[in-house]
Amino acid sequence: MKLKILTKIAIVMILALNLTSCATKINVNQPISEQTKNTNESEKVEVVSPTVDKEQNTQQEDSNTKLQVEEDKKVSSSTIPDELKSVVNPDSKKQVNGEFSQYDNKCYSWWYRKQKDKPPTIDQAAQQLLQKYNGMYLQHTDEKVLYLTFDEGYENGYTPKILDVLKENQVKAAFFITGPYLTKHSDLVKRMVEEGHIVGNHTVRHLSMPDVTEDQKLEEEILGLERPFYEMFRKNMKYIRPPKGEYSERTLALTKSLGYKTVFWSFAYLDWDVKNQKGTEYAYNKVMDGLHNGAILLLHAVSKDNAEALDRIIKDARAKGYEFKSLDDFQW
Repeated sequence: MKLKILTKIAIVMILALNLTSCATKINVNQPISEQTKNTNESEKVEVVSPTVDKEQNTQQEDSNTKLQVEEDKKVSSSTIPDELKSVVNPDSKKQVNGEFSQYDNKCYSWWYRKQKDKPPTIDQAAQQLLQKYNGMYLQHTDEKVLYLTFDEGYENGYTPKILDVLKENQVKAAFFITGPYLTKHSDLVKRMVEEGHIVGNHTVRHLSMPDVTEDQKLEEEILGLERPFYEMFRKNMKYIRPPKGEYSERTLALTKSLGYKTVFWSFAYLDWDVKNQKGTEYAYNKVMDGLHNGAILLLHAVSKDNAEALDRIIKDARAKGYEFKSLDDFQW
């Protein structure tokens, strides 16, 4: 009998010890979330968030729509194509001259102050930077001259029509292209060159230039487009338009060291959203209302409205006494 009693006592003691052990692993008073956290600590999984441009919501008009942001992200997230890396320009001695980390890299978004019946103005500080580092946004304000420029981040089917209209009206324009545009639409770029238009640098991936903080990487964003362009057409690029209109003293100094002239603009409007085209008449009125002496007009070639209104714009601008000139006509 005593043996049976002792056996039962031993069993009870073993059970009690097991319960105590379980209690050290699961605390019934601990929140469920904390229990889960403790349980998963030995199974850590690294989660990588997608990179997002920090300046998506820029004050600059030509990059503040969802469509433009998405397009920028497509280009920005891609790597520089091998064909853009490998080409070496044998005749170009362009390279970053010096160290630019000592320059102010504060990011500015291009803007101008409209004036009724007069060319727009910019802040004195911005004007001083442009004068110091070969920048422009208008020129010859004492003359009725216009400079037509197009940004070409991607092709939407309207560039051939734009080129047709320019040819028929004998107008020379400037097209600022990206790396993917050159690789995917070299036939259109070839036509631009052959018909006497300027092809400018809009960088390989359309990144905000102040965000590319390493000089060598920024140089590759610029010359990584010019080198293959040179190989195709035996021409060097002379003009650059900062993506999204974002710049700093550092980026202006660096591009000047590469021999570039930076081209901003004195007129632009919301024309790049292909899902929000407002009609040919709207485009025509916006451009005509924005004409002024020495204007550098920024239009996006993805706009159906721009393509359809362009012929009338050119003819009616000339009827008002304006003359279309090339950026090469600038006196530097």
